[in-house]
Amino acid sequence: MGDGARISAAVVGGGIIGLATARRLATLDVDVTVYEKESALAAHQTGHNSGVVHAGLYYTPGSLKAQLCRRGMEMLREFTDERGIPYDECGKLVVALDRSELGRLDAIEARARANGVPGIRRIDAAGIAAIEPHARGVAALHSPRTAITDYVAISRAFADDVVGAGGTVRTGTTVTGLSTAGDRVVVDTDDGAVAHDLVVTCAGLHSDRLARAAGDPAAPRIVPFLGDYRLLRPPAADRVRGLIYPVPDPRYPFLGVHLTRRIDGEVMVGPNAFLAAGREAYDGLGVSWRDLRDAVLWPGFARFAVHNTTAAWRELRTATSSRRFVADAARYVPGLTVDDVRPGPRGIRAQAMNVDGSLEDDFVITGRGRVVHLRNAPSPGATSSMAIAEYVVDAALERLR
Repeated sequence: MGDGARISAAVVGGGIIGLATARRLATLDVDVTVYEKESALAAHQTGHNSGVVHAGLYYTPGSLKAQLCRRGMEMLREFTDERGIPYDECGKLVVALDRSELGRLDAIEARARANGVPGIRRIDAAGIAAIEPHARGVAALHSPRTAITDYVAISRAFADDVVGAGGTVRTGTTVTGLSTAGDRVVVDTDDGAVAHDLVVTCAGLHSDRLARAAGDPAAPRIVPFLGDYRLLRPPAADRVRGLIYPVPDPRYPFLGVHLTRRIDGEVMVGPNAFLAAGREAYDGLGVSWRDLRDAVLWPGFARFAVHNTTAAWRELRTATSSRRFVADAARYVPGLTVDDVRPGPRGIRAQAMNVDGSLEDDFVITGRGRVVHLRNAPSPGATSSMAIAEYVVDAALERLR
């Protein structure tokens, strides 16, 4: 990069966070190229999630998740309004089924207030019925600003902005490695090598492999967990107006079955959470022996499994029984039966796991020199995408300068 020359940057990954990062670079007059191995953008986690825009209820105050979710939600709301992308503040209820859950609901409320979640309020059973007439519980938190949107449409709009600013989006291009050559970073692809001044990797399900190939530590390892959904058939779908969630149980690593209205009008029930046989196992078993080996031979996986046998049994029941799956949802919306659902989509969660078996809860951003890696960006990653991009890019450019 000579005096007065534009900075050249590469972003690896064409999901919503990678494209938001590229857009941020482009708006700062950086010559940016996005490398995406699939033929289409937003083909993995971005295109397989429920479309929820989270308001920041659950996250540890002061964490990156808490900070970037709140800012990201506001940025996303403004962006969708400017572009005419559907955005519906349908609201969310976190429902306590009985008094035994009230203490945990108190803790979530305290976090939500510490995080400045707008409009949050505690309601009783009558308040639940006023918002969701078919839902049941003894108390709930209502988050009126929690919304739903179309993350694929947002991703495409980000890509349009990149191209409009003179950047390049290269789909069907697999990045095979990164190496440093003087003050440049060489991006090796299946279509040749290109040198850049700065590289940001947002590789999602393959983030750990790309980071390790660039010299990053092995931990945390991505262990993929699949989540299957069912869709409510009419007229059962009319019984859910917005989002109905359980109170998180600290005994379990994942949230459990909940009900989510999508921006297209469908209502999703789920997901469960179970070890995926492949990082891209969206259909059937989808076995990838490499992915399975990398997961189960990771030292942290055995430690995780030992401490989560109860959770594994719970998830196995919903993974193998539609009746059990729907029964979990019917605790919140009584009367739902297996006849009210049909098969829905599947998502794969890129869950970062530490050597001690703990699941990495916060966003993880690592790297050195002219390379930055986004190692972990689970929910609310999509909500936070624009804020993550701002945080990563501004820090990286300051370090580069």
